[in-house]
Amino acid sequence: MAKTRQKTKEIQDFILENVEENPQDIASLAAGEFNISRQAIFRYTQKLESRKMLISEGNTRNKKYGLALLKDLSWEFPLEGLEEDKVWRKNIRPHIADLPKNILDIFDYGVTEMINNAIDHSEGDTLTLSLQRTAIWATVRIEDNGIGIFNKIQRDLDLDDPRHAVLELSKGKLTTDPTRHTGEGIFFTSRMFDLYSIRSGMLHLAHIGKKDSAEGRDWLLEEENLHHGTAIRLKIHLNSSRILKDVFDHYATPDEYGFDKTKVPVFLATYGDENLISRSQAKRLLARFEKFKEIILDFKNVDMIGQAFADEIFRVFQSAHPTIKFHPVNTNEQVQRMIQRAIKANIE
Repeated sequence: MAKTRQKTKEIQDFILENVEENPQDIASLAAGEFNISRQAIFRYTQKLESRKMLISEGNTRNKKYGLALLKDLSWEFPLEGLEEDKVWRKNIRPHIADLPKNILDIFDYGVTEMINNAIDHSEGDTLTLSLQRTAIWATVRIEDNGIGIFNKIQRDLDLDDPRHAVLELSKGKLTTDPTRHTGEGIFFTSRMFDLYSIRSGMLHLAHIGKKDSAEGRDWLLEEENLHHGTAIRLKIHLNSSRILKDVFDHYATPDEYGFDKTKVPVFLATYGDENLISRSQAKRLLARFEKFKEIILDFKNVDMIGQAFADEIFRVFQSAHPTIKFHPVNTNEQVQRMIQRAIKANIE
């Protein structure tokens, strides 16, 4: 009996984990995974539907499945006088109180940090908050009607383009109000969730987490429609074992206390389809690097770099800042060759 219950749980968990990416093929996928018939799988999907964990539409041959929303709540607040800890405690926490402590801790940090950013920086007057839960995920959305985060950073730091604001934001330690903020909130929050995204203006920045890790990858998309204000999405798997302290520790250099290490997606230094070849592009990437002791340069989605670009980073800047450690990752052969050439010139 125990083995039967365990097998049932394994099959149902597999269906729930994979249905979003395979809404029409989940029965075939599960049947192949567990070497049982599609008809047998239908009994499991019916059970999940009866428990309101799964939804479906269409007839038997063309049936599409999806995760059912177990909770779908929203609130609207005036930003003036709003206190982020009260919003968390009264509105969000009661509806996820049954989740493991590590996930509660992550939501506590992320939700309060993002609401506080809207209060202090958005220049808007209204905040909209929503919570959705399925059998697999919990998602919180935080949206304001202000100036927009990328526009504000561009304006306050006198940058040429909103994409440059995205690059600066990805580095961490960025704030337009240093007397009240360290600039660490968005950086760490983005590393705590399985999905962290910001939509503002014509840009959509997303950090997709690596399972149970502080690592992940970044994407920047150009939106077709203008999004006024800033919309942030925080999404985490309900079985995540990610721990708040581990995320902080991951970006502290050994034997040091504090936020001394960062990881920067190098592709964010490009505009449009340009290649990274010039010293000015390198200087754009290097801005504020002196605030860190270790810098991971992620060259994923970068096909090539120029000699001047590499030289500015790995010879000129490195010579001026010998205590800063660079760690290039995800380099192809051409990029690695240019880096090694610059490093060799620095040594000579």
